Amino acid sequence: MGQLLMAADGEALTGLWFESQKYFPESFGTDGDAGTLLPVFEETIQWLDLYFKGQQPHFTPKLNLKGTPFRQRIWEMLLEIPYGEMVTYQYLAHRYAQEQGLKQMSAQAVGGAVGHNPVSIIVPCHRVVGTNGSLTGYAGGLDKKATLLALEGCIVSSTAKTQ
Repeated sequence: MGQLLMAADGEALTGLWFESQKYFPESFGTDGDAGTLLPVFEETIQWLDLYFKGQQPHFTPKLNLKGTPFRQRIWEMLLEIPYGEMVTYQYLAHRYAQEQGLKQMSAQAVGGAVGHNPVSIIVPCHRVVGTNGSLTGYAGGLDKKATLLALEGCIVSSTAKTQ
């Protein structure tokens, strides 16, 4: 699937990206000691090792996700999607609208927040699919999204929650 790059603030994971993905950060800070493996990086590597062996990790590395309150709430919703399950952008939009007391929310706005998720795989934006169950909108590439879903045993069709 290619290389993954991690970023942290010293305590928590702030980014996890496929090297060539869309919305990749332009630069990384150089404040830390490049020869030191932070505990959060060790924990993230352990999580990824389990995940790519086809196991469901039962812990989440400490995260510090930076974004607007809207994006942060959508990313929290992503963390609530169970391993091996999918939901639609419309489902997330409907749920967000209900929480906020809104009549409706644009699935495209939700898609924008999902697409700007700074911690790929762990914050499972790959589990969000189009209304008809189609693979759409993955910053790391649709081939990677399909691979991640297959690893979790998802059958890509119209099996995603829509409401």
